Amino acid sequence: MARTRFDICLDEVLRHEGGYVDHPSDPGGATNLGITHKTLARWRNISPWWNLPKAEVKALGRAEAARIYRASYWDRSKAGNLPSGLDLALFDFAVNSGPDRAVRTLQAELGVLADGQVGPLTLAAVRAREVAGLITALCDRRLGFLNRLSTFPTFGKGWTNRVAAVRKAALAAAGTPLAPISPSSNWSIAVDFLNGYKTYVVAVIMLLAAAAQLLGVELPALDGASAGQMIMEALAIIFLRKGLKGDIGKA
Repeated sequence: MARTRFDICLDEVLRHEGGYVDHPSDPGGATNLGITHKTLARWRNISPWWNLPKAEVKALGRAEAARIYRASYWDRSKAGNLPSGLDLALFDFAVNSGPDRAVRTLQAELGVLADGQVGPLTLAAVRAREVAGLITALCDRRLGFLNRLSTFPTFGKGWTNRVAAVRKAALAAAGTPLAPISPSSNWSIAVDFLNGYKTYVVAVIMLLAAAAQLLGVELPALDGASAGQMIMEALAIIFLRKGLKGDIGKA
């Protein structure tokens, strides 16, 4: 029996999702094969979700996981109606960040109403675009969203690698191999990755400047700011960023 595009794309998704994990910083909590505790409980009609033992998450098999992926992510995002390559890029985005966000991000790139529903207007706009360019744009937007999350410092490296791998696989499926990365592109990728840390970098620089002042090193550019003032401002920046990013992540 010939493998479908869903089967092929699911293999790629599961290559990144892996087995059972329960990371304390992951808002999804206990997860197996990429299926979270809440998702599995909802799938099995168990409410409240915490009534489903974590042991059930750990025991989740691939066959049931595949049914969840098809119904809740593949069919929900209408990935099966998209060209090869774009189907994978949208499907993996939906799995990682939710179907609604993935579809709205695609619609924003297409310039159509971002209502989270893939209908005739969205599909027509997809047909009017070159597939490889659309894959690249969607992956770029996805990475930009991930960079803004408060958990990027913890999971950012893995997310960045995942988007790069999905981009490569999607472009190959679309018949457009990934072009060799130039030195300037390497620099752009590095800057993009550091984007999620830039506020912390500023705060660290302020703390270092404050430390220099305490050691008696005069820094004229500080306009008379005291070491204590800079330390307090640096700490405020760090905690304010974490609070704002936490609100964004919950939105």
